[in-house]
Amino acid sequence: MPDTIGTLTARTTDAQATAAWGDPTAVVFACGLEAPAPTTKQCVTINAVDWIVDDSESPYLRLTTYGREPAAQAYVDTTRISADAALEALAPAVQKLPKKSACIAPDRDTTNRSDAPKANGTGATP
Repeated sequence: MPDTIGTLTARTTDAQATAAWGDPTAVVFACGLEAPAPTTKQCVTINAVDWIVDDSESPYLRLTTYGREPAAQAYVDTTRISADAALEALAPAVQKLPKKSACIAPDRDTTNRSDAPKANGTGATP
């Protein structure tokens, strides 16, 4: 895990497979989750990692990896840091999780492309 995300410094956590940054906390990360099922929620690809975007608590975003087992999740306060910046910082660690499938945007497939640009399509399908 990175020591910093943007200007946010890592914090100590007392739960297994978790990390946090900022004071007050702006980014919380957890690993070891069950892989999510296909969904119609927006899926973005950042640095070869696919993330399902849950904006139901906006301005807080819950971003869950898609196609990796186990899954990981980032909870980001977007009033303090952009979700893109947080996911870019987390990508090197998350890329180590086994990849089983990928998000597929309606207009293109980003499967197995490490140079894939951010996908703004909807739909995450195996």
